[in-house]
Amino acid sequence: MSTDTIRLDGVEKSFGAVRALAGVDFHITAGECVGLVGHNGAGKSTLMHLLAGTLTQSAGTLAVNGQQVASAWTAATAQTQGIRCVFQELSLCPNLTVAENTRIMHASLRGRGWKSRAAGLISKQLDAIFPDHGISPDDEVYDLPIGKRQMVEIARAFTVTDQPLLLVILDEPTSSLDAVTAKQLLAFVRQQSQRGTSIILISHILNEVLEVSDRIVVMKDGRVVAEKNRGGFNKSTLVAAMGSEEKHAGAQSKAATAMEAPIIVQVASPKIPLVARKGEVIGFAGLAGHGQTRMLLRLFSKTNATVDAPTAFIAGDRQSDGIFNLWSIARNVTLRSHKALSRNGLINLAAEAELGGEWQRRMAIRTPDMNNNILTLSGGNQQKALFARALASDAGIILMDDPMRGVDIGTKQEVYQLIREQAQQGRTFIWYTTEFEELTHCDHVYVFRDREITARIARAELTEQRVLEASFADKDAA
Repeated sequence: MSTDTIRLDGVEKSFGAVRALAGVDFHITAGECVGLVGHNGAGKSTLMHLLAGTLTQSAGTLAVNGQQVASAWTAATAQTQGIRCVFQELSLCPNLTVAENTRIMHASLRGRGWKSRAAGLISKQLDAIFPDHGISPDDEVYDLPIGKRQMVEIARAFTVTDQPLLLVILDEPTSSLDAVTAKQLLAFVRQQSQRGTSIILISHILNEVLEVSDRIVVMKDGRVVAEKNRGGFNKSTLVAAMGSEEKHAGAQSKAATAMEAPIIVQVASPKIPLVARKGEVIGFAGLAGHGQTRMLLRLFSKTNATVDAPTAFIAGDRQSDGIFNLWSIARNVTLRSHKALSRNGLINLAAEAELGGEWQRRMAIRTPDMNNNILTLSGGNQQKALFARALASDAGIILMDDPMRGVDIGTKQEVYQLIREQAQQGRTFIWYTTEFEELTHCDHVYVFRDREITARIARAELTEQRVLEASFADKDAA
């Protein structure tokens, strides 16, 4: 019988009154890829933080390569043992270059020429995982879009110098990657596990987990509730094990067949103009970094664009562009509505609390107290707060920049339904997404290439092949 690379028995962890882990047993063997799934707040990320040494369990035991860890388990100890983690909230230093961030992970890169060695190390790994990545080791991380930052962090986790590579934890690794780069990563994960590296893949994109995992573990409310080997789950049974029900795209918004609905967004374009009518759900697609986010920001600022309604913006990069991390959950939710909640320049605190409580219920934000700091929430629950902020406001146009990053499938389906209901009431949604499945909820899809719109596809004509062809327009497709 093979020895477990990592084994956790009876692990518990609490944060005040919140019990994040309630007696978890978990193991992984050498060369095994384990998929870990569950709703936001199920305890997945907390469990991985314990493995990575950034948190300490309240109870339970940890064993590495069959040896129980008796002394303090820290991030430095985990690194020495060859455990790497790509966290959902990326941990690169934004003021350093890609090469300098690589040096942080490898203390052996010292002395004359360390920078060129670090540059060669990260470039080699980026080339192996993401061909044609377009990232230079001299690029400053702050200047990279979130998708490329995620690519750098993933590649850095797989670099090796004088320390072994035992286990790599990938927490929502494709959340900011387009379909092409996500497939590149999944192919590399299969290759790496075949070479003997243990990999834990956490993802709310269940098809990815089903595709590459040797075994799938389901968590709920801080416990492991189901576990099966490859082939033991399909998407429907996996969703059911998580405690949800798989749903499919519902009817289109009323505006899809009502061409008399007023146009409220117009942007001139050399090839295909962008037009959005009241009550429509408009999708943006194409390879990441080809102008989708730039267009959303252009609409938000009304720069060379006709926008005939108040707007709200839901950021995908919540840490940089979304949450106010010194504020409470309630204040983050109600921020966009402060004008409506104010009288004579003063915020009505009772009305603010009522609005925050209403949207906590509607979005199922998991917290015992909306006055807690926003950072006490899991990543997915932070994203729910950003949805609540936009939907609670008076905005007639909701701009969404790949907003489902780190959101579980149950919540996604609830949000999809909410978007359809709001669209039928006259709200317009303009939605950039890297997930093809989400495009099926849109009335029309605009595909971007090199900051231009290369195709406008009606929902009835939408296929993944058409999106990919338009994504590679004017360029040979692989």
